[in-house]
Amino acid sequence: MTKTLHSEGQLALVAALIQARKDAGLSQMELAHRLRCHQSFVARIESGQRRVDVTELVILSRALSVSPTKILNIVVNNTPEGARI
Repeated sequence: MTKTLHSEGQLALVAALIQARKDAGLSQMELAHRLRCHQSFVARIESGQRRVDVTELVILSRALSVSPTKILNIVVNNTPEGARI
């Protein structure tokens, strides 16, 4: 069984979210402010300690002014066909 916190798709998701934050010119603290959460929440996502569900992906994408579809396509392209849950 694949560990989804360290799967290729999850690592691609984290990298895409970090890049989107940087492209938006935001620090973790600034993103947390937009999300109305603690900076540690953003840090746990970006360090791979916490998974992101679909609803959270939409909220994060809106805060980053990026399409959730763009992020999701990166995950799809980096998740092997035979990957298991």
